[in-house]
Amino acid sequence: MLSGVNGPEIPFVIAPELHLFVGAAHATAAGAPVVTDGSSTLGHVVESLGVPLTEVGRLVVNGAEVPVSHVPRAGERVEVYAVERPQRFPGAPLRFLLDVHLGTLARRLRLLGVDAAYTNEDPGDAALAALSAKERRVLLSRDRGLLRRREIWAGAFIYSDRPDEQLRDVLDRFAPELAPWTRCTACNGPLTDADKDSVREHLEHGTQRTYDVFAQCTACGRVYWRGAHHSRLEAIVEKALRDSAT
Repeated sequence: MLSGVNGPEIPFVIAPELHLFVGAAHATAAGAPVVTDGSSTLGHVVESLGVPLTEVGRLVVNGAEVPVSHVPRAGERVEVYAVERPQRFPGAPLRFLLDVHLGTLARRLRLLGVDAAYTNEDPGDAALAALSAKERRVLLSRDRGLLRRREIWAGAFIYSDRPDEQLRDVLDRFAPELAPWTRCTACNGPLTDADKDSVREHLEHGTQRTYDVFAQCTACGRVYWRGAHHSRLEAIVEKALRDSAT
């Protein structure tokens, strides 16, 4: 509810997918009335209920779709739908930017060949929002306040705190093209095949004796091979490919 208002009371029906953002009164199939001030936009009212606009799809008033700039009036009934999946951004490559709390998700997206910018040093909300706008990246975060910043190009709330569920949700929502083992999990740069002689100085003697197939990041120089953790990573890749195919 908007504070300090005495305008019309308007019924709002919030989609079930968005119920975690709102109070118990609005987390019902029937919805609940919201007292508005008669001048705030529908987008502002929805945000005042706790729902980030990044999670909102269609806004329907009395059966007709309206923009977020619509000002709700007495006698109207508002339906707030979740964003449709898969979510598309025509005219722009699908690239992500993750906040400091989503390091594991960033590495898993990179493992799958998805462009995922991330740093483990928190640059601050303003810098993240500016980078999202500058590079046209979808900002992924569990911080609702960050996702409400107007300057971000696009954003998405990460609903779970478990990396497996986070990855599954991002793949389901955006359906990015997957190209496993093509991107550096450390810096996001592209990988290229490398022969043993060219990377020998980066390898310990045991690795030199045991492995013959290598890849190297063209950005940071990190060297990759199918080491002890490969089976665990391969399981993540195979599951992601299966989930994306269904």
